Amino acid sequence: MTSKDFHLKHAAMLRQKAEAKAREEGLPVDNIAALSPEELQQTLHELRVHQIQLEMQNEELRRTHAELDAARERYFDLYDLAPVGYVTLSDAGVILEANFTAATLLGVPRGMLIRQPFSRFILTPEECDHFHHHCRQGTDSGKPCMCELRMARPDHTVFWAHLVTTVIPAQTEGAPVCRIVLSDVTEHKQTEEALRDSEERFRKVLQDVQSVAIQGDGAILELRLRAVVRLQRARGAWPQPDGSDHSA
Repeated sequence: MTSKDFHLKHAAMLRQKAEAKAREEGLPVDNIAALSPEELQQTLHELRVHQIQLEMQNEELRRTHAELDAARERYFDLYDLAPVGYVTLSDAGVILEANFTAATLLGVPRGMLIRQPFSRFILTPEECDHFHHHCRQGTDSGKPCMCELRMARPDHTVFWAHLVTTVIPAQTEGAPVCRIVLSDVTEHKQTEEALRDSEERFRKVLQDVQSVAIQGDGAILELRLRAVVRLQRARGAWPQPDGSDHSA
């Protein structure tokens, strides 16, 4: 093979590669036949550079996609395992989304919780009306609103729930939704009730003391006052004479 034949064959090979690359990239190939070998080499070089750029862009996209997937997994871990329940309601009050904590609080597997009306878990019709009024307030104000009400699980156990609701207005497509942060405050409510009972008993003791004072019986008054002091110290309401918080 002569040097001329070799160059002609090499030029034809370059032309074929350039045409193939051009077709892959959607570039016009009408004028490729008229290009010289040097021009073909330059065209092929440019196509290779362009291919490398595309591969680098694809790699960047793959890396970004992997980072988004990892971030999404972290978000769902935080969402599902949060110490409070998260519930999203449709504008009709139907549960659209719920995390595992909400499902545990309501006593229903998460898969069975979706599409259930949220009002099903509110204990009384009066409290259900209170909840709907609460949601309307959030819609009107555009701000998060808080309320407390009793909720019942399918096994008939009842708990006090603290709700923070935020109404998200309708976007370009779709309807508004209501997002709820749900927490169990039963223990707090029981503590409050016990404190009210203690205060009521204390109030009655004070009334008895005042009655004795009016009658002028000093000895009985002193005994009553001592009884009040011992009672309050035993409950930790008053300090001990030595400044400690332990009962006498």
